[in-house]
Amino acid sequence: MHRSLRRKLPLLVTFSLFISFLPASGSVLCPAVAHDKYDTVSRNYGRYGSRDTDGRAGRNGRDGQNQTTFVDGSSVKLDLSGENGEDGENGRRGYRPSCNNQLYNVHHDIHAASGGRGGNGGRGGDGGNGGSLTLHYADLADLQKVSARTNPGEGGRGGRGGSGAFGCRCHRRSWEIETCTGTRGKPDYKCTKRRYRCYDGRTGSNGNHGSHGSRGRLGTLSLINSSEPLAADNPTLKLPMSQLIGEQFNLSKNKWNIRQGANSLLAPGSVIADEYREFEQRLETTFQLVWQEEEPISSFNNQSVNASLTDSQQVEVTFANDLWVEGTSQTEANLTTFTVNHAISQQDVTRLAVAEFAEAGENLKLNIVDLAAKSAVIQTQFRVRFRAQDRFGRSSNYKTEYEGDIPDELVTRDHNRFILALGKLKIPDDALRPGVNVDIEVVATRSLGKRSAKQTINWQGAIRSPR
Repeated sequence: MHRSLRRKLPLLVTFSLFISFLPASGSVLCPAVAHDKYDTVSRNYGRYGSRDTDGRAGRNGRDGQNQTTFVDGSSVKLDLSGENGEDGENGRRGYRPSCNNQLYNVHHDIHAASGGRGGNGGRGGDGGNGGSLTLHYADLADLQKVSARTNPGEGGRGGRGGSGAFGCRCHRRSWEIETCTGTRGKPDYKCTKRRYRCYDGRTGSNGNHGSHGSRGRLGTLSLINSSEPLAADNPTLKLPMSQLIGEQFNLSKNKWNIRQGANSLLAPGSVIADEYREFEQRLETTFQLVWQEEEPISSFNNQSVNASLTDSQQVEVTFANDLWVEGTSQTEANLTTFTVNHAISQQDVTRLAVAEFAEAGENLKLNIVDLAAKSAVIQTQFRVRFRAQDRFGRSSNYKTEYEGDIPDELVTRDHNRFILALGKLKIPDDALRPGVNVDIEVVATRSLGKRSAKQTINWQGAIRSPR
């Protein structure tokens, strides 16, 4: 190939490629079409600022020291005040957004990135409580020589919320784009103009201010008219039932009287809670559990017993909610004995079921059996709603013929079987005849001591002819 031709070949190829992509029939591309590539770009300008960190919460103030002092007539000055809580830290300012170059002449509105939200202020720490003061004395007048300050600590202030960061600003706020369709010089050639806008980013919201810490409490005063230290309290016990049988357990507590006027008892200028307590006496007793229930105690190994000594020197005995206990308590000298006469698991209380629906007319009976065989111990009362279906075909609905308690004389118990004489209730004869479809709802209320529970039993079917 000629050398000069080889030098011109790339130019010729480039020109030919350009000619091949020209529109047919002399149509013209509008310059705005060159910006169509921006339609796939994010319509947000810049990267949003993020929220900054919250302020650290302030530490709680320490409680004042608890103090026990034996008063002997000499002057005593005590400061048992609580510490102030620490202030919370301020939240930090929100992060600024990243404002990169704004795109121009795009076919959509632009929203500039907003600034980040400020961090929340930290909570102020709580003030410490004043310390407790216990004074042993022989002469009440000696308390006037005791100066005690048990001021509570003040709560720390909450930190201020951080400011939000400013958003990005638009460099160009509006522009106009012309879009043409059709072929230049032809009737279908049309051009339209549309204006687009850029909106500034919003300033991030400020963080919330932290709450202030709570003020502590004044210290309290306890008085003991004795030079001897008090023995520790042991007023309660909680043990598995099987561990209590045959054993005696000591319970004890210190009894206090609550009085007013603590500041008037101490040296002028003292700061302490007005209500104080004064030791009255030491209470001690012994507790024992006695088992009289027929079922062996091994059946209740997982059940626990709580015994508590009260200020009236009585022992309160409580059992778990899922155990029904009937018993008696007796106190002689310093020994309290609780005798368990009956113990029944709650799940065995409501195990009644229909055993038989028999007879008709005034002899109609509903037999209910106690599957747990506890009816000799548990008291049971019945209430019934008796409904019969319309026998004349006017409706398939049931009509209530009787609703109320079943009198005791119409209930017969045969060991663990109850026979309810429904036919003796004030029910119309037509509703008691053979072939009548009935819907019966029985509500049984079962009681043992102070505990009671209800069980609903339903039965539906037809009254059958007596055999």
